[in-house]
Amino acid sequence: MSGVVTEPDGIPRCPWGMESAQMADYRAYHDTEWGLPVHGDDALFERMTLEAFQSGLSWITILRRRLGFRAAFAGFRIAEVARFTDADAERLLADPGIIRNRAKITATLGNARIAAELAPGELDALIWSYAPERAGRPVPRTVRDVQPVTPESTALAKDLKKRGFRFVGPTTAYAMMQACGLVNDHLADCHVRRSVEAAAGRPGAAR
Repeated sequence: MSGVVTEPDGIPRCPWGMESAQMADYRAYHDTEWGLPVHGDDALFERMTLEAFQSGLSWITILRRRLGFRAAFAGFRIAEVARFTDADAERLLADPGIIRNRAKITATLGNARIAAELAPGELDALIWSYAPERAGRPVPRTVRDVQPVTPESTALAKDLKKRGFRFVGPTTAYAMMQACGLVNDHLADCHVRRSVEAAAGRPGAAR
């Protein structure tokens, strides 16, 4: 399976997760969030963090714990997470509502402190500065057309690492770019693709 999947509701969607037991969760995320533009320092910090925690795991594992992550990390408000102490780190390690990985928790607190040193809107501007030009970008027809790493995600990861951010390598950076609308990797025949293009303020993708 590599192209769109047409489900019983007659709507064609990207195939990832659509034939699994978690189909309803994936469908809602696919239809209403994935690929739509995300702006705001805190919102992007949340996506960066969730993608980092997802590394080595299935996305559904993170998706089903998202409310737990938000509660544990103060709604991903950078200024608050940046003030977390060692005691908070230990609290997080005991929290069953998140993924209790010490290295990722420590990295998240460190990333928040780095982000807190940036000017308001600077993290947003930094991440979006690596969005590739959409004009002329090939429209994927199958999942095989979607690469896990791109030159832009590699450059973004390098920039973030230089600033001290951790657990945001090229693959994680590209997953964030896909989720936050820096690129539109909905397949050509997916019903969401055109709405994502419209939300980005650009014309619908040519097929």
